[in-house]
Amino acid sequence: MTRPTDAKLHVVVIDDDEQHLKFLAHALTQDNVCIGTSSDPEVGLGMVLHDRPQLVLIDLMMPGMSGMELLEKIVAVDPAIDVLLLTGHYSTDSAVEAIQKGASDYLTKPVSMEKLQDKVEALLTELHAHERRRQIEHELLGTCQFKGMIGQSPLMLDLFHRIRRLAPHYRTVLITGETGTGKELVARAVHQVSPAAAGPLVTCNCSALVETLAESELFGHVKGAFTGAVQDRLGAFEAAQNGAIFLDEVGELSLPNQAKLLRVLQNQEIQRLGSPTVRPVNARVIAATHRDLKSMVEEKRFREDLFYRLSMVHIHVPSLSQRKEDLPLLERFFLDRFSEQYAKTVRVLSRRAEAVLARHAWPGNIRELENVLGNAAMMAEQEVIDVADLPEYLSAKSSAETPSESEIVSLEQMERAYTLRALEQVKGNKVRAAELLGISRAKLYRILAGDGEPEVGTETRPTESP
Repeated sequence: MTRPTDAKLHVVVIDDDEQHLKFLAHALTQDNVCIGTSSDPEVGLGMVLHDRPQLVLIDLMMPGMSGMELLEKIVAVDPAIDVLLLTGHYSTDSAVEAIQKGASDYLTKPVSMEKLQDKVEALLTELHAHERRRQIEHELLGTCQFKGMIGQSPLMLDLFHRIRRLAPHYRTVLITGETGTGKELVARAVHQVSPAAAGPLVTCNCSALVETLAESELFGHVKGAFTGAVQDRLGAFEAAQNGAIFLDEVGELSLPNQAKLLRVLQNQEIQRLGSPTVRPVNARVIAATHRDLKSMVEEKRFREDLFYRLSMVHIHVPSLSQRKEDLPLLERFFLDRFSEQYAKTVRVLSRRAEAVLARHAWPGNIRELENVLGNAAMMAEQEVIDVADLPEYLSAKSSAETPSESEIVSLEQMERAYTLRALEQVKGNKVRAAELLGISRAKLYRILAGDGEPEVGTETRPTESP
């Protein structure tokens, strides 16, 4: 796979052994890899905090600050960094502790160059994959947008198709969906695709209408119609002449105002409050609600005849939990928007942050996602948004319900750690250890060799019994 020339892997090596430091730096040197080295752990930590590398190699035993302490400081600041601990004295307990504290691996000196180079290659591949993914997401954003809405899921593609088919012909349309799903965006899309697109789209939030003034807001009034009516006033329906009116949260209208709305829909005419004159009105009607109007009809809280008049054309907007396939695109859209808005280079979400967002139920839908990413982009101090940057209710829920990446070890690591513990219990008798583990002796050797069994002279080998 050809990598872009600007996709560079940044590596920092911290080891008080100058010769080993030079050896590692030389071994890791290749195209697309930038290496920084330090024999002082404090200086090395400063390099890590400043450069935010993708990979850090740390010697376990150093004066002033141990590798384990340094590991904890790095993980606390940026858990997305891969940290490898190096030691000349292998200990199962310290290996397990290192993995639990966030190390991605624990290697014994002399370090296998093949293993290190494989690690670098894997990180370069991952880096390229992230860059390519961002490119693809940007390309998809251009092709998966429809009148301000974003989606590639079957539900959203079906919604786009439905709007295209119905918009040219509707007189009234009812849009339903949970709060925050984007019903107003759907209303605007319906209007933009319809023959009335040249006319205005007038929005009226029915939930904000004061009962005594609702009729005036919708249909207008004449001077002197009530106290404070000092001049004639156009209502929302007349303002929408030759265009459309968007009645948001139509389920909040009182029964008397529902009756007046029904009359307008039936007769296509309005009567200003306080005026005997009937005026024709040519405005398409788009109504929206998060309520279950059918249940409200059964409970006598919404007029049945108005419900059927409005719902001649019905469009339901899916919740975000029903279209999780669209999360990556929506995340990319909002990250780009907030990066520009806050003048920050917030590029991506960490794998852990993505996992938290993917698991969340999103009761607030798109509006909640927008608020979460806006908050995270504001809080982020680096290019990668991690769990700690997310709002507290998400980050706390994540840590309470699921282990973090730093607490999860690979199956290979678990297998080797458990095998080494069994070997210690039987004082190095590999035959007996294999019997206890229920595996063949050959497999036991493969497990030990697979993670770089220490060379003779670098640590004391257990004596194998015949």
